[in-house]
Order: sequence, then C-alpha cells, then structure tokens
Amino acid sequence: MKSKHTFRLSPEVAKQLAELAIRKRVSQAEIVETALISFLSPDGTERMEAAFSRRIDRVVRQMENVEHAVEVGNEALALFVRFWLTSNPPLPDAGAAVAQTMGKDRYDGFVQALARRLEGTDRLGR
Repeated sequence: MKSKHTFRLSPEVAKQLAELAIRKRVSQAEIVETALISFLSPDGTERMEAAFSRRIDRVVRQMENVEHAVEVGNEALALFVRFWLTSNPPLPDAGAAVAQTMGKDRYDGFVQALARRLEGTDRLGR
C-alpha cells in the first residue's frame, strides 16, 4: 500500500515534471517515485565505480597489447641485427669508403620508405 505525501516544487521543476510525464506517458507520481528510489539507492556509486573499473580494465588490456607488440618488434629487430652482423664479413680497407657511401644511400632510402609506410594505412601490424 502506498502512502500519500505532499510537497512543494518550484514552478520550473513542476513544469518540467509535467512535460516529462506527458512525453513518457506515465504519471508524475511514478516519475517522482522512480527518481527518489534512484536518489536513495546506495548502489548508485557502486554502479559508477563498477563502470569505471570496467573501463580501466579495458585500458589496461589495451596497454598490455601495445607493450607486447613493442616487445615483439624490439626482439625481431635485435635478432635481425645480430644475424646481419654475424653473417656479413668485414670489408677490406680498400672498399670501406665505397661501402660507407653505399650504406648512406641505402639508409636514406630506408628512411624515406619508412616515412612513406608510416604516412599510409598499409601497416604490418594491421
């Protein structure tokens, strides 16, 4: 059984309540009761905390995925450099200048290709 309560509302709030009741096709008493239940409910902050916890957990998982991808990339690069250094014999002194020039040209080409790749949408990780 419901009990009767009398209270006063400002004209602005009363107008908003009446408009909402018409729009939602429910009684003003139902709206007030629902609002009071929500306001008095102790779990409102708990629901908000749970929502924040879910969002933080999602961000943590995304960060772990990024960390894993960076670790894989670093290990692949280190393995390639180690393999390259052990499989290429040292150059004789006579060819060092030519090799340095060729190496600089190749490096410049690599940097340009990397820049083009990073500007586009075609990536290895995707």
